[in-house]
Amino acid sequence: MIVLKPQPGPQEQFLSSSADITIYGGAAGGGKTYALLLEPLRHIDNQGFGAVIFRRQATQIMAEGGLFDNAVEMYTPIGATIKQTPQPTAIFPSGAKVSFRHLGSDKEVHAWQGSQICLICYDELTHFTEHQFFYMLSRNRSTCGVRPYIRATCNPDADSWVADFISWWIGPDGYAIKERSGKIRYFARIDGEIIWADTREELALKYGNEAVKSVSFIASSIFDNKALLEINPDYIASLNALPMVERERLLKGNWKIRPAGGMYFKPEQTRIVKSVPDKLVSVARAWDLAATEITPDSKNPDRTAGVLIGRMRNGQYIVLDVIRRAENAAAVRRLIKSAAVTDKAEYGCMTIRLPQDPGQAGKAQAQSLVRELAGFRVIAKPVSGAKTLRAEPLASQWQQGNVLMLEGPWNEAFLDELSGFPDALHDDQVDAAADAFGEVAVSHDWKGLSS
Repeated sequence: MIVLKPQPGPQEQFLSSSADITIYGGAAGGGKTYALLLEPLRHIDNQGFGAVIFRRQATQIMAEGGLFDNAVEMYTPIGATIKQTPQPTAIFPSGAKVSFRHLGSDKEVHAWQGSQICLICYDELTHFTEHQFFYMLSRNRSTCGVRPYIRATCNPDADSWVADFISWWIGPDGYAIKERSGKIRYFARIDGEIIWADTREELALKYGNEAVKSVSFIASSIFDNKALLEINPDYIASLNALPMVERERLLKGNWKIRPAGGMYFKPEQTRIVKSVPDKLVSVARAWDLAATEITPDSKNPDRTAGVLIGRMRNGQYIVLDVIRRAENAAAVRRLIKSAAVTDKAEYGCMTIRLPQDPGQAGKAQAQSLVRELAGFRVIAKPVSGAKTLRAEPLASQWQQGNVLMLEGPWNEAFLDELSGFPDALHDDQVDAAADAFGEVAVSHDWKGLSS
């Protein structure tokens, strides 16, 4: 017999909240998605009940081990029929339904015009826009006898509209105020402006009861999720290994920390060596392409950067070489080919990673470069995601002292750019370094490299 119930603490508090809108979050690993999937189950004997659980992207719903997989695991043993087409849906014996949908852009909310959704849930609310949230709030209606309400989960994001929305529950240091967690406040949204009060009556007298909604924020952390810690006791260590900004957000639940220069790469966290201290087991050079020249009108343009990184047998990494030039497109092609020849002669088996810009033109350019590098191991990959997110795996190892640098004339310029990231004017070396690290970190090349 399967038993589905919340854990004592914030999870239980979330599921017992009486607020119209309850937001559950503050850090990774707090059991937020599980709690969100539990919420509709209180109504599954109501044949008219329907809930929609939103993620920003469709791929996030169906990802391996993600939202829908967890729903199937929880709902199937209690009698739900699972359908994946035309849309992922769980249908319970009474006829009650839990649907899984995405809202990729603001305009997609209009597909819900005229809808009545008794329970609206958001997994990772900070991924949605303020417009999406408040438009769908107008669709939060019910004819099945259950009072309409909204439940949401999220991790901290200082730049999201959610951070402003829940600011009363957050202290000046960025951490949730313990005494306020779970407390209910009231708001009315008038002409796009949110007006807050401590009681419903304060707002209802002026704006009418229908305009007033109650809100609660409940903070959680990995330490509240005893079940996860029993199954995966190393999860805390994984969060501790994150770069500082993400560690503050995902482990400690800091809602005010932002990436700033010096937070990702500090020069004192690396060591410059005169020779490679251990056998290299994987080597890659990644390129960030600019194809721009220095001119009287553009004296400090973006540069083409090529960063060569090796992974050593001892598990550490070493930056072996950095090339950074302001050159035209033809010169950049010659530079990449020349570096490939030199790198292969020095290290034998190595990988060259090239960026592939979006669209057909970007694909054609990448394919042309790949053809010119016949005889070398070349990978062309589209570049996607925020620069800070792409840099995080390298930054994590850098902050642990696991990234060394080979002594060279490029050291100072490389460290200057890294230490200013992400606020510095240029980040071409950081982008290239992040991509090179991404290749060697997952590579399994154990032969043909230098001793």
